[in-house]
Amino acid sequence: MSTARVSENTTPVTETSEQTIREDLAAAYRLVALFGWDDLIFTHLSARIPGPEHHFLLNPYNLMFDEITASSLVKIDVEGNKVEETSYAVNPAGFTIHSAVHMAREDAQCVMHLHTDYGQAVSAQKAGLLPLTQTAMIIAGQVAYHDYEGIATNLEERDRLVADLGDKCAMILRNHGTLAVGATVGEAFTNLYFLERACKAQVLAQAGGVELNDAPAGVAERTGAQAMSGFDKVSNNLVWPALRRKLDRIDPSYKE
Repeated sequence: MSTARVSENTTPVTETSEQTIREDLAAAYRLVALFGWDDLIFTHLSARIPGPEHHFLLNPYNLMFDEITASSLVKIDVEGNKVEETSYAVNPAGFTIHSAVHMAREDAQCVMHLHTDYGQAVSAQKAGLLPLTQTAMIIAGQVAYHDYEGIATNLEERDRLVADLGDKCAMILRNHGTLAVGATVGEAFTNLYFLERACKAQVLAQAGGVELNDAPAGVAERTGAQAMSGFDKVSNNLVWPALRRKLDRIDPSYKE
């Protein structure tokens, strides 16, 4: 990834208006549905609105991910209170996990949490994510782990979750699912993509019923270091604009 060039006409990642963030987050919800990563109305993607208030956007509890639009996202504070009048409710479990990360990590402007089949499968494995593929090696060094404590409605869990996440950009919630963070929606989505794809490849490889090949010593660490060099620029200036263009071709109504 460090060799990727940023096109001169790509949009810089400097615009942080609330409308821009709303459109990016709504796009992420639609893409999660498009990739088959959604779980009915459950799980959450959140993005923080710039400012000292630590307000952030979360999905309405009753909408499917492919129904979410920029204007339907609910703005709440770190106590779970709705900042603006809306008829939509929010899921307390989503508030607990996302508020914890947003409050503790200034760089975690976006937090994404999923319950995919493959993510849950790896979360149930004691060894966690294994460096079996290049995709896994790219993200494995950035993955933290948090033990399951039940449905996340206990506010006391927030401190433990944040401590386990540390400065990592991804997490496997054991016996639960996956989580990724980023300084932008694009970075968080790209981190999540690598984590989810690595989990899928691992489960498929294990299902083959043959002995798995381990990478030579040191290769996984070197691959991770190579990938992280320039990862933010690739995510923000190449990957995310391409995903937005893809979604615009399919259904641009997420911007509404």
